[in-house]
Amino acid sequence: MLVNISEATVEEKTIIQNLMQFYLYEFSAISDLELDDKGRYLYIFLDCYWSEDGRHPYLITVDGKLAGFALLRRGTYFPHATSADLQGMLVAEFFVLRDLRRQGIGTRSAVNLFERFPGRWEIGQQASNLPGQAFWRTVIRNYCGEKYDEYDLDNEHWCGPVQVFNNAYSL
Repeated sequence: MLVNISEATVEEKTIIQNLMQFYLYEFSAISDLELDDKGRYLYIFLDCYWSEDGRHPYLITVDGKLAGFALLRRGTYFPHATSADLQGMLVAEFFVLRDLRRQGIGTRSAVNLFERFPGRWEIGQQASNLPGQAFWRTVIRNYCGEKYDEYDLDNEHWCGPVQVFNNAYSL
């Protein structure tokens, strides 16, 4: 199984927009998401991934077929952040199609992305997203052992658990 992660071009934005519908539909079971008058879930930040510095959209494929996407951005969920914190990477959104889960695709994709951006990482999950919390805790623990911290935030930037690690040096 060949897992490939490629930075999405602006021409591929529609692909992520379409996959985003599946992603947001799944989130509608645990969040207050509603359809617009055209029957679509909106993700208001999508265009920013091709127009703002520090944002990185990725497509995930398996054996040449679409499997999911990841949206990364620079920043932090913590108030009173230092300039170094603001240069860290966040996993803003991460999605693997349901029928491809539990095959190591998400883990391999996450590790691939971590390796592309050495430094501080923050990965937050909504408090109600228990499967997401279990996935990320396992991925991060396998990636860095016990060399990470987890915080339970409730501020203007984030509400829920956030794992923090730094892979700028050998783990």
